[in-house]
Amino acid sequence: MDEHLIWAEIRLDALARNIRALRKRSSPTASLMAVVKADGYGHGATEVARTALAHGAASLGVARMEEGIRLRTAGFAAPILVFGHTLSCHIKEMIRYRLIPSICSMEDAQRMSETALASGKTLPVHLKFDTGMGRLGFTGQPLSDPVSTVKKIRALPGLRIQGVYTHFATADQDDVDFTLTQLQTFRQILEKLEQAGVRPPIAHAANSAALIRLPESHLDMVRPGIAMYGIQPASTMDRQAFPLEPVLSLKSKIIQIKTVPAGFSLSYGRTWIAQKPSSIATIACGYGDGFPRQLSNGCEVLVRGRRAPLRGRICMDLSMIDVSGIPGVEVGDTVTLIGQDGEQEILAETLAESVQTIAYELVTGLMPRIPRIPV
Repeated sequence: MDEHLIWAEIRLDALARNIRALRKRSSPTASLMAVVKADGYGHGATEVARTALAHGAASLGVARMEEGIRLRTAGFAAPILVFGHTLSCHIKEMIRYRLIPSICSMEDAQRMSETALASGKTLPVHLKFDTGMGRLGFTGQPLSDPVSTVKKIRALPGLRIQGVYTHFATADQDDVDFTLTQLQTFRQILEKLEQAGVRPPIAHAANSAALIRLPESHLDMVRPGIAMYGIQPASTMDRQAFPLEPVLSLKSKIIQIKTVPAGFSLSYGRTWIAQKPSSIATIACGYGDGFPRQLSNGCEVLVRGRRAPLRGRICMDLSMIDVSGIPGVEVGDTVTLIGQDGEQEILAETLAESVQTIAYELVTGLMPRIPRIPV
């Protein structure tokens, strides 16, 4: 870490404990899919996937084909489900890399069948039903008559329906009524498929929040994402009721320290002016690293186990902090922007809430130029 101006430490031991806790929380008959899309929620998909599979995960979930290919070329043999849309020109690559596409319409099914047939391969697929999220998935008539839809797809050559799933829109909210309505709709779909003898082997619905809060949603497989990384799926969830350990810490270095007089202004727009002589440290972190500019003049960092306020606007590559009250600060000292230093801690959730967003956006927005260092 001494070789970097800014870096993210990834605690694989904490990740492993979170996964084991989620595995223990899950129904014993449900397998666990580790969701590692968006480069493992900004934590580094390869190391996250390796750790997840070693500590209870049976499969991996990604958003796009390219993410799945990167895992395959890194040597992963576990099943990989692609949640997002597959372009016609990518179906051959899906087959080549043994990725499992999601089918959200009859058009999807027909395109994939044609390519699989031409390739002489059988392509495993998961069908997605839109029970209330409003993004991707079968809706309308297929919801009321899922049997006809499944039978039509089963009749297409080159496809093998391995799974069926849905996604909850409000599982992270205190009011679970809509989630339970979605679950009921999905269960009705499964019952109809079961009665007709065409229910796929794997049915899944539970994201992180549902896994923790709604055991009735576990079905055949659970799909934790954000919780694996030690971030609570919702700010209102009790951290003590189901403890999770933050996996990512964001750190930087002090690269210059100067004493400025009263009246001295900092950064673009002169949004902060010293009211008294102050010790200002410049750190190698900015919005070009994914640290939100909206945090300008509105957050603290940790230096030598103490809190230091950020002063002035965050720049693309640099930011300034006030270390006036912290004795002994030197160039080269480590600054913690997310994580723990001594008894003090800054959570990704806290920073996200201060700029009216969610921790998902904060950690996935950390740029690739920040090295991820497993520790």
